[in-house]
Amino acid sequence: MVVIGHVDAGKSTLMGHLLYALGQVNKKTLHKYEQESRKIGKQSFVYAWILDETGEERSRGITMDVGQSKFETKTKIVNLLDAPGHKDFIPNMITGATQADVAVLVVDATRGEFETGFESGGQTREHALLVRSLGVSQLAVVVNKLDTVDWNEDRFKEISSKLGVFLKQAGYRDCDVTYVPCSGLAGENLVEKSKQELLSKWYKGPSLYEVIGILFFGCQTISGEKVLVMPQNELALVKGKFILIFPAFRLSKHIHKLYVNGLIDESPVQTAFAGDGVSLTLANYDIQHISVGYILSDSSLPVPVTSKFEARIVVFNISTPITAGYPVVLHSHSLAEQAVVVKLIAQLNKNSGEVIKKRPRCLLKNSNAVVEIETSKPICLELYRETKELGRFMLRVGGVSIAAGLVTKLM
Repeated sequence: MVVIGHVDAGKSTLMGHLLYALGQVNKKTLHKYEQESRKIGKQSFVYAWILDETGEERSRGITMDVGQSKFETKTKIVNLLDAPGHKDFIPNMITGATQADVAVLVVDATRGEFETGFESGGQTREHALLVRSLGVSQLAVVVNKLDTVDWNEDRFKEISSKLGVFLKQAGYRDCDVTYVPCSGLAGENLVEKSKQELLSKWYKGPSLYEVIGILFFGCQTISGEKVLVMPQNELALVKGKFILIFPAFRLSKHIHKLYVNGLIDESPVQTAFAGDGVSLTLANYDIQHISVGYILSDSSLPVPVTSKFEARIVVFNISTPITAGYPVVLHSHSLAEQAVVVKLIAQLNKNSGEVIKKRPRCLLKNSNAVVEIETSKPICLELYRETKELGRFMLRVGGVSIAAGLVTKLM
């Protein structure tokens, strides 16, 4: 589950307080954070420090990398990914989003702050659009800091209405989006239903914890095919012979030890399943040599490596048309690579998928097309119809997301 939203919406404080309320953080640790945060004048960030662990994140008061933790509901073990909200760290946010089954979108109900995050230049829209483009279809929207407007019902409805129109346009179904009023700092409506009088007199719905409990987390058939090394399994991982896929070559190796949820101080296991975060050691190989974007694959079904492919893309609300030779940064699974849109093959009807123009000169905003893309280095990709997780990608230029795509042909 990835937590997304505009910078300073209160994501880390919200989820940190939830973890504390669920007993995932003890009182001694929280007391330590209270003392340390008070010393640098950031006592309101005490719960955020549960997930923001680096000194720079704590001193700046913003999340820079994806914070990770886990907790349990009555029916699920939830792997929590707290994504950064600042636009400078969207590549890190994308890395978190590619691993998620569901998302929690946090917005700030404070007057003026929601508008800042939602309007042009804010990250609320881009985050919601990115996770939908990366395959997430279920969204819990947390209207956070509602206590700053005295739990005003009209403000909650106003925000829900504005977001609802946009989310529907972005591809979310109304039935897959749930809105929850909360205060991460005060701890209201996180685990237990709020007893705050101003809120409870009009809100009768579930708490955030209850909403997370009813979200559907995807479950894939175990078939022993391709997996990601870290941090998430896509199918299944069993001790034995695998191929480590590098951008330029393949190396046959055995998994020596396998640990679930990265807990290397605990006993190793024989098998990990879809959704598990894993750490591992390889026989006779220094794992420090492995970089982001490497893939661990079944030796009998090695994942393809390519530097050129065809894809169907959806162009976002861009200001500059895409033409042949257009340079981009391609984000796929945990990888970011320089690339070029080398050829515009066809423009498509966005509803039927039929070709409406072959070899268009350019692609304008909100258009659908088939294009050929070439990366600066070979990367691991799959056809979308065969492995969705390795067949999706995003294109970005100058820190702005311009298109999402699905791999249709490897060349």
